Amino acid sequence: MSRVRLLVKGLMDRLLALLGLVALSPILLGLGFVVWLSLGWPVFFRQRRPGLQGRPFDLLKFRTMRDGTEPDEARLTSVGRFLRASSLDELPELWNILRGDMSLVGPRPLLMQYLPRYSPRQARRHDVKPGLTGWAQVNGRNALTWEEKFELDVWYVDHWSLGLDICILWRTVLQVLRREGISHEGHATMTEFMGSAGDVPRTPGGVA
Repeated sequence: MSRVRLLVKGLMDRLLALLGLVALSPILLGLGFVVWLSLGWPVFFRQRRPGLQGRPFDLLKFRTMRDGTEPDEARLTSVGRFLRASSLDELPELWNILRGDMSLVGPRPLLMQYLPRYSPRQARRHDVKPGLTGWAQVNGRNALTWEEKFELDVWYVDHWSLGLDICILWRTVLQVLRREGISHEGHATMTEFMGSAGDVPRTPGGVA
């Protein structure tokens, strides 16, 4: 993606994020109050995640789990389960977009410890800013394998356009309403990515 296209995408992201934060401020305040009643303070979950070119930033989400050492499934509250199913826990990431850490559309920001586990091809997902939603999210989300997700991410990097972003945003709305692909089978979200056996390209068009 050229520098000019990245600049245009970044300006649009920040404008839409600002409008979203203003328009959704009553909802954000209400959700924050509900999380506080359910889990106490703080209401936000902060975690270091890799952004553009793998540079770290602090991701912001609503908390959905109790503190502790139990598995994620056991710590996930009923309120948290609803927030995840509706993707409302992701709304604070609009602040990350406004700050320039993220984009509205792009590969989802994963964990810092995954960086050395990527193959060179998979690492190309960091050639663009991470997104609130992305091509992998509207083509299966957490029902996909890691390898399928990363191929879709790389496909997005190679084929980005304004039209594609609009298509992804529209499909995201539909997917959230249908509550599809919220978690991988038997897990609150996904299993941990430990690396791939190989770096075999696949055609992303078959995962729609």
